[in-house]
Parts: sequence; structure tokens; C-alpha cells
Amino acid sequence: MLKFYYHPLSPIARRVWLALLEKAITFEPVLVDLKNRENLKPDYLALNPFHHVPVLIDGDLQILESFAILDYLEAKFPTPALSLTSPAAIARMKMVQLVIANELMPQLPGLVFANADAATSEADRTIPRQLETVLTFLSVQLGTDEYFGGDRLSLADVTAGAALPLMTRLGVSLQAHPSLAAWCDRLTQRAAWQQTDPDAASLAAWQRWITLMVQRKKRQMAKA
Repeated sequence: MLKFYYHPLSPIARRVWLALLEKAITFEPVLVDLKNRENLKPDYLALNPFHHVPVLIDGDLQILESFAILDYLEAKFPTPALSLTSPAAIARMKMVQLVIANELMPQLPGLVFANADAATSEADRTIPRQLETVLTFLSVQLGTDEYFGGDRLSLADVTAGAALPLMTRLGVSLQAHPSLAAWCDRLTQRAAWQQTDPDAASLAAWQRWITLMVQRKKRQMAKA
């Protein structure tokens, strides 16, 4: 049986979690308590020397990095398919995945910090507006389709759908992007999304933890 090391509030780990559920793959979940730094303990570092989640174990095979895991699951469990077939569709899928990873995710800690800190200045609260380029790009890629894969779910939806619904809960508005908002609503009605959606208390605790991490980093930068 596959063993899946994850944290439920990690959007990166959630990509894999969603794929496992959508593909109905049997797996053993192993919670990695990031708050208590279980990811820095020797046992976990033996699995992932970069101390991130997720990690997937399949027999003697250890797989790091969410995109590598997603590709592995797609190759080993091809049905139901989450990959696309035409060159153009594959390119769009990969573009969406990489834009989420490279352009959207780095903004998440600042967004959490601005949302959680009542004393944050107005200048710092401009972070959601910086997401406009990403949201516009995603809206263009989605077009009028139900999913980024057309009429069916794809790895692009799994990757974007692990992050954007969370960001809407943190105050990011999709009002200017109605097709993207409808897509987000459509996803969150799926059983896999409902099963992996954090409750309000867990989300609030995660926000506090991220806020502390951002504050610590700012202090370290100030001392440098």
C-alpha cells in the first residue's frame, strides 16, 4: 500500500491528496506535524532531506516533490485519467501548474499575514491585488470550459484547486473573474475537495502559525 506523508493545511501536499482521492487509490496517510517540527527529525529527513511535505512511499521507492508524485500516480494508476493527451492541452495544463507553483504560491505567506494581522498597514494589504495577473491568466486558460481540461478534471485543476479555494477563504475575491469563481464553486462541491477542506478552527490555527513564521523571518531580515 502507498504511504502518503502530508500536512492537511499544506496546499502543496493537498495536490497529491486530492489526486489520490479523485483516482480512488488506496493509501495510508501519515500526518507530519510541521508545527512541532516533525519534518526536521531524523526519521523524516531520511525520507526527504529538504524537510518538505509531501512524500510518497511505494515499496522501496521514495518520491519527493508534488509534481513528480502526481506524474507517478498518473503513470501507475492511469484510470481515471487526470492527464491530457493533445500537445496544446498538455502545454496548458503544465503552464497552469507552474504558474501556480512559481507565481501564486510564493504570495501565500504574505496574504495569510495581511489577513490575520489586524494591525497590518494599508500598504501591506495590497497583497491580494498583486494576484490579479495570476487570476487573469487562469481565467484566460479556463475560458468558458468547466475545467482546465475541458469537460473533465485534470492535474491543472488539482494543482490550482488546492490553492485558490484556500485563498478565497483568506479574502481573495474572484468577483472580477466570474468563470473562475464558478470553477472554484464547482470544484468545492466534489467529494475530494470537501474531504480535504480544513475546518474554520484548523484554518485559523494554521494562519496563526504562518503569521508567526512571517514575523520571525522579518525579524531575521531586519537583523541581517
